[in-house]
Order: sequence, then C-alpha cells, then structure tokens
Amino acid sequence: MKRTNLLKYCIFATGLSGIVAEYILSTLAAYFLGDSVIQWTLIVSFMLFSMGVGSSLSKFIKNNLLEKFITLEFVLSLMTSFSAVIVYSISAFPEYRGIVIYSMSILIGLLIGLEIPIVTRLNEEFEELRVNIANVLEKDYYGSLAGGIFFAFVGLPIIGLTYTPFILGAINFSVALLLYFSLRDKFKFSRPKMGIAIASVALLIISGAVFAKPIIKFSEQKKYLDQIVYEEQSKYQKIVLTKWKDYHWLYLNNSVQFSTYDEAMYHEPLVHLPMHLSGSIKNVLVLGGGDGCAVREVLKFDGVEKITLVDIDPSMTALAKNNEIMVAINDSSLFSAKVEVVNLDAFNYLEGVDRIFDVIIADFPDPKNSELSRLYSLEFFSIVKKHLSEDGIFITQACSPYFAPKVYDCIDTTIQASGFGTLRLRNHVPTMGEWGFILASQKIDSHELERRYLSIKVDEKRTKWLNNNVLKALISFGKSHVDPEFKPGVNNLTDPLLYRYFEASDWGLY
Repeated sequence: MKRTNLLKYCIFATGLSGIVAEYILSTLAAYFLGDSVIQWTLIVSFMLFSMGVGSSLSKFIKNNLLEKFITLEFVLSLMTSFSAVIVYSISAFPEYRGIVIYSMSILIGLLIGLEIPIVTRLNEEFEELRVNIANVLEKDYYGSLAGGIFFAFVGLPIIGLTYTPFILGAINFSVALLLYFSLRDKFKFSRPKMGIAIASVALLIISGAVFAKPIIKFSEQKKYLDQIVYEEQSKYQKIVLTKWKDYHWLYLNNSVQFSTYDEAMYHEPLVHLPMHLSGSIKNVLVLGGGDGCAVREVLKFDGVEKITLVDIDPSMTALAKNNEIMVAINDSSLFSAKVEVVNLDAFNYLEGVDRIFDVIIADFPDPKNSELSRLYSLEFFSIVKKHLSEDGIFITQACSPYFAPKVYDCIDTTIQASGFGTLRLRNHVPTMGEWGFILASQKIDSHELERRYLSIKVDEKRTKWLNNNVLKALISFGKSHVDPEFKPGVNNLTDPLLYRYFEASDWGLY
C-alpha cells in the first residue's frame, strides 16, 4: 500500500474519531451543564479554535515527523476512548465538570490541529502542493462527515456513550498501527520502545472498554439519591428510572419528571380539568408525555374516541410500553386501541397535520434552553389554536409560579397574545415543588373561563387525588414576590426570552 494512501487513511480516521469525540463532549455538556444549543456551539467552537492553535504550533515540529505523528495518533486514540469515562468519573464534583469537558475539547482540537499540517508535510514528497493540501483536507473533512453520520444514527442511539468512544479510539489506533507496521523500517524510534507504547495503548483501550460500564454506572448512581433501576441514552435525552421503597422517579436529562409518590397531583389537574371544560372530548391530542401517564388519565373518560400521543423520542414511548415498571405506572395506557403514538417533534407535527382536536394537552419539559423555549412560543401557541375545536380547551404545564414566576407569567402572556383566554392554575407537588399550569380557550375570555371552571363537578371515582374541594385552591394565588414593575414579554422564535427567564429563576432554593 502506498505511503501517501496510508497517511490519508490516518487523517480520515483522525477526522472521524475527533469529531465524534467532540459530539460526545457536546452531548455530555448539554446533559451535565444544560442548554444544549449553547453547549454544542461552545464545544465545537473551542474545538475549531484549538485546531487553529495546534496548526500554528506544528511549525515548531521540525524533525522525526513520522514518529511524532504516530505518537499524536496514539494520544488522540486514548483521549477519544476515555472522553466519556473521564467526564462521568468527575460527576461527583459538579463544580469541575465544565472545566474537564472544555479542557478535553481543547486538547482534542489541539491534537487534530497538530496532525493535519504534519501529514501534509509528510505527503509533500508524493504530491505537488495544490494536490497535497486538497487531498489531506478532503480526507479530514470526509472523516468528519462519516463521524457525524455514525454518531447521529449509530453511536448515540444504538451503541451509546459508554462504548462509542472506545470503538472510535480503536479505529484510530488500528489505522495508526497499520501505518507503523507498513513503514517500521523508516522509524528512528527503537522497536522495543515502540512495542511497549503499542502494548500500553492497546491495554488501556481494552481495559477501559471492559470497565467503562461499571465506572459510568457507579458515577451515574452518585448523582441520584435513590437506586437506578433503568437508564438509557437515547438520541434525544438521558432517561433514568430510580427506586426508593415502593416508589419510582423518572428523570430526563437529570431533571425529575414525576414520582409515583405524588404524580397524580400533577397529572390529574393537567388532564381532568380541561376534559371537564371542553365542549367535546372525542379527539384528544397529548404533546410530550411519552411516559403515558397523561394518556392514562384521558382514557378514564368514556366519551374519548381517539387519543394521539406525540413525543419526539421513540425510546421514551418504547419504555412506556415495554418496561414493566412504566407499564404498571401508566396502567398499560399505550396498549389501548384508542391510542396512536407518533414520534415526531410536536411543532413539526402540528405544522404538518390537518386535524382538529377537542382537547390539546402539552406536557413538555421546562423551557430551560432555546430549543425547548420554542414549544412555549407565540408561533407554537398560534398553531395550537388552529388545531383546536371552537369550544375546545388547551392546557400546558408552565413551570413553577413560585420558583420561576417570570417564566410562568411569560407563558401566560404569550398564550394570551396568541388569542386565547387563559386561566392560571397551581398545585403543590411535594417531590417537584409548587407547580403551575395555564388553561386556555379560544372561544371564551378569562373571566368566563374561571366562572365555568368553578362549576366543574369532578367525578371523584376516576381520580386518586383530585376532588371538588380543591378546585378553588388550584386557582388561588397569594401575593406575587416578583418585582411589581416587571412586565413579561411575549416569547417568540425571533426573541426566545423565556429560557433567559428560566436561567434567572430560583430553583436553587428548592
């Protein structure tokens, strides 16, 4: 095999493993540090900057280019392989997570930046400058594309963050070995030393792959008070189920979604109140809520003919349907013939569907980043309105009116700006804190909506917690502790201010 082709295979592998390492670190940064848009932007930006620094530093490497390139390849293989393990290993020290993640991103970028100019210089005796530079950069960019496709469709959703880094590190290491054994007569390093280096790197990668799962599982467990009974890294989020005594908690990206200790105090107001207020309940749309608990409550109403559950993550809905813990929690709701599960982004689903619903229930995660903030935007609520029957009811979870009052006020203001009359609701859920909902109608204003709400007669046979005595309490708020001069803006796609309100909220008090 020609030496020039070997060098290009190496740079292809470098581009592939390097970009996957950056994607892994970006995913972990979003998981541990929050705000996926910002974390992905910064990690990739730091990587590119570091590649530039590495390229600049490469001009000081003058001798033994082949040996130094192989050394860099070995170091990059180790850095790639252990990227996830290192981050998880320091999870018990949250104050250092960001430092470690960004430091690793910079180091990997430096290594890639050093390698590309060295390969170009090694290859200059085989190809003229214009062809040499074009071919080297071409292979690096092609490797990056291959790495991106692999990570998006195989690495993250199928192999997971535990073993994907080691597979990529092994690929990079194997190509470096191929280069060494093909050109070992040209190396100036002693063969015994190189043999020790090869054996050491191979042993570290193999050992890391063997012990990665228990290390990561141990580190994950450190983040939760209770025993982890299920965990999965899906394409979209980290899913974790924990257990304490006879109760279970569901976490998505480290944020609690519910506890079986008191989830009825969340799901029953979310579902039963709009179902009682809507003029018809034949066709119900549940957005988010892939755990099946909201669907479970909807199924308690005899007049329901069709329930459409739209959740972006097929792993979440599969868990709700196949995991015996989740099936017991949601009472096998997703097996009902009335239920259709659609795994799409809620915004995209509503833009593409031509259907009208009597009740629309939005059970999304909190708007903690700009990506989630779009599901609480003027544009989104306007689309919801188009798909709601004239006397239908819409309800959304709206974060905490106590710990995040500006978020709550902004959601209410934005829904009203889209043409709805609204009714503010709240309930104290012990495991989650004070929680809020916004109930909305396009036909009647806020005052009439409140009047009709107070005339509801809850069928208490259908509920575990909700009864008629608490209805008035659910719309009762004390004096706001928000600055009286604060006027919430309208959250929209061009000015996603909601997640900025969330970042400034007082969840640290809970």
